Amino acid sequence: MRAVIQRVKTASVSVDGNVVSSIGAGLCVLVGIGVGDTPADMEYIVRKILNCRLFHDDKGKHWASSVMQRDLEVLCVSQFTLYAKMKGNKPDFHNAMGGDTSREFYNTFLTNMRAAYKPEAIKEGVFGAMMEVNIVNDGPVTLLLDSQNRDGGSTSGEAAAAE
Repeated sequence: MRAVIQRVKTASVSVDGNVVSSIGAGLCVLVGIGVGDTPADMEYIVRKILNCRLFHDDKGKHWASSVMQRDLEVLCVSQFTLYAKMKGNKPDFHNAMGGDTSREFYNTFLTNMRAAYKPEAIKEGVFGAMMEVNIVNDGPVTLLLDSQNRDGGSTSGEAAAAE
């Protein structure tokens, strides 16, 4: 499972020109689900999103507080393209979990996010829709999480590029 976490001042999702969800300060998270993802991958991503220290604390110390500690919101957006693999110049999405299975997995992810934090603080886009995601990135701060690369070491692409 992959997540692109962005610290934002504001974020919103629109479908067909209508805003369907929005947040103030907090995190906008693009969420990708891979074919082999398990509940353990989901638990890891949920825990990291809610506990990563991307905010200052009450004393102004940077990288000291999580979204939960600051009582902020999270906007989650399903993003199967995080599992794209390039075949020539064309993206291939076979590594992304398919249709109904990924919808169920994503809905469980949202349920777990809401159970681990405040349900009203977890917002979402529209699964499978063509969405416009608008953010005001704060910093900018953008992180990539990958449940298959938990130690933060290089991915296979980075290792190949280094050779």
